[in-house]
Amino acid sequence: MNARPAPRRCLVTGANRGIGLEFVRQLLARGDRVVAACRRPARAHALNQLAGEHPGRLHVLPLDVAEPKSHAELARELPLALDGLDLLINNAGVLHSGERFGQVPIAHLDDSLRVNASGPFLLTQTLAPLLASGAVVANLSSELGSIASAAGFHTPSYAISKAAQNMATALLARALAERGVAVLALHPGWVQTDMGGAGAQVAPADAVRGLLRVLDAATVADSGRFLDWRGRAVPW
Repeated sequence: MNARPAPRRCLVTGANRGIGLEFVRQLLARGDRVVAACRRPARAHALNQLAGEHPGRLHVLPLDVAEPKSHAELARELPLALDGLDLLINNAGVLHSGERFGQVPIAHLDDSLRVNASGPFLLTQTLAPLLASGAVVANLSSELGSIASAAGFHTPSYAISKAAQNMATALLARALAERGVAVLALHPGWVQTDMGGAGAQVAPADAVRGLLRVLDAATVADSGRFLDWRGRAVPW
């Protein structure tokens, strides 16, 4: 496993709850500097409490990942908090539950693609000038976006958007390779969050701990891979 210098300069999207919030907690505990982005910072009470506990090391900034104008605003504000990025965690996502074949509204598909696929791709493109050589971009994907593993008609707008996000990961890996930047698609497991639901099996702390081990070990040679929270390859 490669040793990563600390403190790293990190950006986490969708950081106000669930896996994103747990990433912020664990990165701070490791001594890293973090920008936590979410749609409504004023309502992100847990993040704001953490910012008070870690003055100068955690900044909470607004971001609507579905809106390119918001990406540009974040890119303008980010240098006031960090002088570059060593780790970009594209975590923000949406899942529309209760979909059934014949009753999947186009609004669900459009929203899912904007948030889960277009958003991470366009945000990474916008922030690319700030990525340091040797930086890592982590796109939080899902095994539900694995075409090879499709076993039923489940959460179609989510699954389609995550499959599209996986292609975005592959393309970004190639675009950023000459910069020495690794881009990974990561499956966090079925995590006990609002999105994961009551039947989920993996605690957020365990999922994030595993994902950080994967990211710590990542090099540009791993760029474009699809891995789970235990470091195992996930079929495309």
